[in-house]
Amino acid sequence: MKPTSPREKYGQRPRKSGPRGPQRHRSADHGPKGAPDGHVQLYGVHAVEAALRNPGRSILRLMMTENAENRLSDAVAARHVAPERVSPRDLDRLLGADTVHQGVMLETEPLEEPDVFELVARADAGPLVVLDQVTDPHNVGAILRSAAVFGAAGLIMTRRHSAPLDGTLAKSASGALELVPVALVQNLSRTIAELKEHGTTVLGLEGSSEHALETEPLTGRLALVFGAEGKGLRELTRESCDRLVRISTSGPIGSLNVSNAAAISLHHAAFKRTHHAQ
Repeated sequence: MKPTSPREKYGQRPRKSGPRGPQRHRSADHGPKGAPDGHVQLYGVHAVEAALRNPGRSILRLMMTENAENRLSDAVAARHVAPERVSPRDLDRLLGADTVHQGVMLETEPLEEPDVFELVARADAGPLVVLDQVTDPHNVGAILRSAAVFGAAGLIMTRRHSAPLDGTLAKSASGALELVPVALVQNLSRTIAELKEHGTTVLGLEGSSEHALETEPLTGRLALVFGAEGKGLRELTRESCDRLVRISTSGPIGSLNVSNAAAISLHHAAFKRTHHAQ
């Protein structure tokens, strides 16, 4: 039999040949309405500025109002690109009247996604975040932002039943989409098994668990798994984890939004890693 490559083993698509920039990841999802097939439209000052500063981002089209061009003049000049001057109404028509675009839209190709194997190698420096069918792009964007703040090694989520890596998520991430590598996998439980085989401790966040997150060492290779709002972790995902843990609470409400839970968990991990290294 033909040997299985690491990419096939993790359910990844082969990477195209050629140069690659830092933290590039490719999504199978399309951008917002109006984007050509296979392209992504990013909007918002912070998201577009971070994309312009990422050499791994292609620039297919850049539309800006005069005000936005003034705000992003340094980033635009660094990429040697001439933006199309447009009015806010032009962008409203393209992106939708409810889109908070802040006068700028960048059309680009999706980033090339890394292998899970690459993220495992990075997990010595920071924890991995694993999302089990979290579909709200605002939540995923906020989780990416927390991942960037607290030094997470990367994010893993399923190729299907996950938030698309497009403008809404990128704006919520406030630039973190360009900084935190995102791997999309076909089978989450199989990926968790592979993480464990490579020395990664996998902790699933579950509010009903008897084990508190705060009592865990949270050092070494670590993956923190979070489930969708309301549904939580799927049964097979729970069974795949090394342990289920909860965030200790004392107030009248016993549960947290998934993005808040991720932020608190990543903070605990960063704090314990810092003190463990001293």
